[in-house]
Amino acid sequence: MNTPAPEQSPPQDADLADRIAQFENMATADPTNEMAYFSLGSSYLKAGRSIEAAQALEKCIDLNSDMSKAYELCGQALVTAGEQDRAADVLTRGYVIAAGRGDQMPLKAITGLLETIGQPIPEIDEKTAAKARTLEASGSFMCRCSGSAGTQLSEPPFKGPVGEWIAENISEETWDIWINQGTKVINELRLDLSRPEDTAMYDQHMYDFLDVPEDVRQ
Repeated sequence: MNTPAPEQSPPQDADLADRIAQFENMATADPTNEMAYFSLGSSYLKAGRSIEAAQALEKCIDLNSDMSKAYELCGQALVTAGEQDRAADVLTRGYVIAAGRGDQMPLKAITGLLETIGQPIPEIDEKTAAKARTLEASGSFMCRCSGSAGTQLSEPPFKGPVGEWIAENISEETWDIWINQGTKVINELRLDLSRPEDTAMYDQHMYDFLDVPEDVRQ
């Protein structure tokens, strides 16, 4: 019987490795902080550490079972790691959650992942399907980060291209979650935002959390 080779992770850039260490510290300091586990899992995934990504994201799901984006990323990590049975379970549960919440972006991504591993798309009861159709037809603002319907920000939260991108793509509800998470980043890392290097670190955490495109960050 052949023993599978251990997962090989690609080399990490120093900034990503630092952020992973910071999120690990945040999760350890506050084991009930689902967003710390979400950010940690997302960062592990970017670093190619798929098994660790899945573990962190599963912890996030345990703490907040309605976060459809966490199911999507967890399923993606498990598919990458070759854990298709576990991926099928997570993605199937995530599909039902996303459909019930009208989270169209995670729903589309989860559908693609299920198709990739040859798993059937779950059947959704008519009440849930009707809710999703109503939401889609309403033209509600959809948050790019969460994939959920929400309230569009009335104006950019700050000047510059990133602020404008946030106003166009991030819901008020998601922005409020980031403000809370950002406060934890400042406290946990003891950042002094009067120092340029600390401001840059805070900004990097915000970019990662909101998934701001690289070309907008420049």
